[in-house]
Amino acid sequence: EEAKKEIGRFYPNDPGGSVPVGYIWARTIPCQNPSCRAEIPLMRQYWLANKSRRKIALYPYIKDGKVEFRVVGTGYEKMPDDFDPHKGTVSRAVAVCPVCGSAVEAKTTRRLFQEGKSGERMVAVILTMPGETGKRYRVATEEDMEAFNKAAEYMEEKRKKLHDLWGIDPVPDEPTPEGSGSGAERAFSVYRYGMTTWGSLFNVRQKLSLITFTEKVREAYRKMIAEGVEREYAKAIATYLSILLNRLVDKNATLVVYNNRAEKVEHVFGRQALGMVWDFVEVNPFTDVGWPNMTDWVKRVIEQNNFRCIDSTPQTLSATSIPYNDNYFDAVITDPPYYDNVPYSYLSDFFYVWLKRSVGDLYPELFSTSLTPKKNEIVAYSTSEGVEAGKRQFEEMLSQAFREIQRVLKPNGLAVIVYAHKTTEGWETLINSLLDSGLVMTAAWPVNTEMQARLRSQESAALASSIYIVARKVERSGIAFYNEVREELKKHLDRKLDRLWAEGIGGGDFFIAAIGSAIEIFGKYEKVMDLQGNIIRADRLLEDVRTIATDYAIRQILHNGFASEISDKTRLYVLWRWNYGDVKVPFDEARKLAQSCGLDLSLEWNGKGFIRKEKEFVRLLGPQDRKLKELEDTHELIDVLHKTLLLWESSKRDELLQLLSDSGFGKNDAFYRVAQAISETLPNENKEKKLLDGFLAGRERIREDSIKKHEKDSEQQGRLF
Repeated sequence: EEAKKEIGRFYPNDPGGSVPVGYIWARTIPCQNPSCRAEIPLMRQYWLANKSRRKIALYPYIKDGKVEFRVVGTGYEKMPDDFDPHKGTVSRAVAVCPVCGSAVEAKTTRRLFQEGKSGERMVAVILTMPGETGKRYRVATEEDMEAFNKAAEYMEEKRKKLHDLWGIDPVPDEPTPEGSGSGAERAFSVYRYGMTTWGSLFNVRQKLSLITFTEKVREAYRKMIAEGVEREYAKAIATYLSILLNRLVDKNATLVVYNNRAEKVEHVFGRQALGMVWDFVEVNPFTDVGWPNMTDWVKRVIEQNNFRCIDSTPQTLSATSIPYNDNYFDAVITDPPYYDNVPYSYLSDFFYVWLKRSVGDLYPELFSTSLTPKKNEIVAYSTSEGVEAGKRQFEEMLSQAFREIQRVLKPNGLAVIVYAHKTTEGWETLINSLLDSGLVMTAAWPVNTEMQARLRSQESAALASSIYIVARKVERSGIAFYNEVREELKKHLDRKLDRLWAEGIGGGDFFIAAIGSAIEIFGKYEKVMDLQGNIIRADRLLEDVRTIATDYAIRQILHNGFASEISDKTRLYVLWRWNYGDVKVPFDEARKLAQSCGLDLSLEWNGKGFIRKEKEFVRLLGPQDRKLKELEDTHELIDVLHKTLLLWESSKRDELLQLLSDSGFGKNDAFYRVAQAISETLPNENKEKKLLDGFLAGRERIREDSIKKHEKDSEQQGRLF
């Protein structure tokens, strides 16, 4: 209420009583065509509401050389027939000017941002009417911008006042991560667009609202103390208020998108990264999408924890140096960092800089550094000595943490380790660290831990499952030779993979679960050696596990038929689609999958094949990515299948039948089984699946006609001979 008294005037209601709950903005750059120079609003798409019974969009049109908008669709003027709201002005940093049609390449777009030549434009307002359900939309007006500009003037005044009072810039001026390096470190693309401080992730009015709420949190604590409230209680209340503030920070930055399917405001961390957002939504913090909503969530957490918690004493300790005696705990349960998956400390900085300003003086020991400490974090970041040094540091520190767990466990004590990295490189590190710790791994199971609708799962081959590894502090079985262990491993995996498959574990989760199952055998020995006396480490184990799991999976995908009849390339293609779908995969992970199929990946990509290397990633092309001319004179099953699908799509039936006749695949059961198997691995909206399903719908007729064609051609050749 105090914040609203001060800055509520900068979020005025409409004359009719409608309340603006959010403002949709588009970042802008100037068109680089010298004869145009129009301001390009950078928008991914134009939808405001995209539901089955409610279709509303912003319709762009040109007036006096400028892009203007009007609202069209359900409840508004009719949406033009030739208008596709899915097609915006920018994709992957490549922008197209709506005025002249000129394109701005990605590197130029980034340069314009870095040089301060970008801007932002309010394009629409999201409204609610008290007492009514649903949202309304209108185009932003000069009055909306006037309120915003007044907020900008007041922000500068207030920022100076608080800076003088606190001795620190109230708007976070600490640097954002550069986003270089590998793995999770590449999750910060905002730096490349000139957002080099944490405060630059917010527009002026967002900054004003956040520093005002920060001030009120600090004032609330001082007022409680002045009124005689017990100090620790006041500190607790202020801490809860700072958490409310941080939730608002996550909801009210220029990296927040508007979800047009649900008509709701999302938040910054839809995934564990800070990626560029072209069109964003600014919330009105005094409405149900602002501070009141944040309050409700935090209250629910407090109430749940108070209800369920009997006794807990949380402590902040280092996993590599646990201050407890040997043989102290019955069990240790840990969810360690997943190699280079998530840059925890860098993501934490987003919240840390605001916490430091709201309650930093109440916790000086926690906020003594500019940003979160990173030196002792167990994550495989690259260091000043390079990427490999970062990986070594991760393995050494993880090993030390596991040794500490082994030390503090009672004899026969239980350790549960949760892990979910999708590459074998991360698993090699984990397994080696566990082997070196002295803990004996006795079981491993996949547990579904992720929401299927989360943003990240829609954009990459992320895992749905985590592996729960169970280990005990018991004596190991001594030394074993790998030829014997491998036979034991194969028998064990055959049983375990049957169960995993029956339980519906698939794709990347299946391979990771296979690794977890292998640990049960490999981890019970003190050492595993080959016949030459070399100690076998995780890399060799995982190579064999992947081969065993690959053979099993391909038999199951093809329904136990024709697995031995298909080529290594076809095997790779089928497994790739089942494992990764159509996303690109880090080169090393792709190389290992190819290796399990008997292929050297570096020898396979070329101008005509379906394997493509894109920087440090590998992608397999689908039929929609290829051209008929590239598929001439090939006898590889996948190439013939792709050419078949392209001919089917183009209604070139005679050429299709000739191809199936000449190649011999028209009467080959394996050909149709592979096509069916690939279709079953892909989602319904996938282009390749649609082509496959269309072709397979008429397979019996096509098969019969291609056989007749082959017989006819053979008969004619016989006559000629």
